Amino acid sequence: MKKSMKILIGMVVVIIIALGFAGNYFYNYALVPAEKDFLSGSSSEKSPELVQAEAWFTDDNNRTTWQMESVDGLNLSAIYLPADKDQKKTAIIAHGYMGKAEDMAQYAELYHSLGYNVLLPDARGHDASEGDYIGFGWDERKDYQQWIQEVLTKTNPDEAIVLHGVSMGAATVMMTSGEKLPDNVKAIVEDCGYTSAKDELTYQLKQMFNLPPFPLIPVTSLVTKIRAGYFFGEADAVKQLHNNTTPMLFIHGDKDDFVPFYMLDEVYAATDAPKEKYVVPGAGHAEAFSKDPAKYKEIVANFLAVHL
Repeated sequence: MKKSMKILIGMVVVIIIALGFAGNYFYNYALVPAEKDFLSGSSSEKSPELVQAEAWFTDDNNRTTWQMESVDGLNLSAIYLPADKDQKKTAIIAHGYMGKAEDMAQYAELYHSLGYNVLLPDARGHDASEGDYIGFGWDERKDYQQWIQEVLTKTNPDEAIVLHGVSMGAATVMMTSGEKLPDNVKAIVEDCGYTSAKDELTYQLKQMFNLPPFPLIPVTSLVTKIRAGYFFGEADAVKQLHNNTTPMLFIHGDKDDFVPFYMLDEVYAATDAPKEKYVVPGAGHAEAFSKDPAKYKEIVANFLAVHL
């Protein structure tokens, strides 16, 4: 073998090893559940409404814990808060990336004030639920199909169900919408969800590291397929929305720079189901509710009144 060919092969091997290392590093950085240094916590003072909602939400007298085994054998956990009166309607609320059910007090209180039972799952790999990777809504969509069945089994077989998700939770309910769902699911509310895992990770790679998508996104996608069982391209809310027939409310803040605002138009256009759009001026990522709680509640309540 010529020396030049040996050098070329050696260079190829080094590049492959380097890409494998980089793909695994980014996988660990983005998909392994752990504290993330790029997620900034809120330091703003809590509003009186939030304080009140949290006091009700954290009272053990108002809630119980549900447990469920996923199709791939994970023990998943959720908080359940029954309505004051049995009105045969339940809201299932999905939290965001590296969040937890305990973060969602205001959303739970919103639905409870409208007479709903409320179920708040911890996504796989988050807080009380088992799992060693984040599915960006893709594996979670199957979990939500199971949570829907849990509601019908434990409450009423004719229960009316609403799905409401924020950020990754919004992507989760959009991806769930493309699956076969029982007629009990009457409406879906998505708040600042992304178009796909690939699009969101490509955007974040540029924002945080100023890097182009190639070759890191395809390589990390392959690593994700090997380690977690899915390609980034599979976790696609837009494709799932093409199959959606459930009425959907789309919410997004026009100052969102984490899940960029332009993604709203893409997901909104992807479904032919009855739909509405609510743009919140001046709201950053996942700030639509806190920016104008009264308006947010009014929009959600009016949308549900039409479709339930």
